[in-house]
Amino acid sequence: MKKILILFLMMAPLSIFAQQKFAYVNSMEIMQLMPQFTKAQSDLQTLQKQYADEFERMRNELQKKTTEFEQLRDSLPQNILERRYNEIQELGGRMQQYEQESVQNLQQVQQQKIAEVQKVLVDAIQTVGREGGYVCVYDLTSGIPYISETLCEDVTAKVKTKLGLTGAPAPAVNK
Repeated sequence: MKKILILFLMMAPLSIFAQQKFAYVNSMEIMQLMPQFTKAQSDLQTLQKQYADEFERMRNELQKKTTEFEQLRDSLPQNILERRYNEIQELGGRMQQYEQESVQNLQQVQQQKIAEVQKVLVDAIQTVGREGGYVCVYDLTSGIPYISETLCEDVTAKVKTKLGLTGAPAPAVNK
């Protein structure tokens, strides 16, 4: 009788574990279909173009002033030459500073926009997880080396439905 009780106690956790539901999702596949992600990419491209256009304007101004300086170098008094040379140096310094600030700002905006998209996606995954009674939902894109597709359910389609992305074609993503 004692052996049967011990065997039962040893098997009980296994049967409880077997009843648990596990799921996985491909968040990258979903994210690429989200209109928020597409808009974020478009916004970033627009901002990047604005920065590039302004930098190009500054570069053209520097080139114009440098050419003018070279052409008038022999005909202007020393004090005017020094002032114009200093203007060229200042403009070059402003260009460097602008380039650094624009790269930093672009990175900050990118992080902010991606975080906003990820929050919407995570909220949908959590909702699907709660509604489905899953113990956990693993993300295939997070670098998990192995997920048993027979012991876990793929809830990617459910998350797409939760986000209203059911009619969108799935992009080719490697598992």
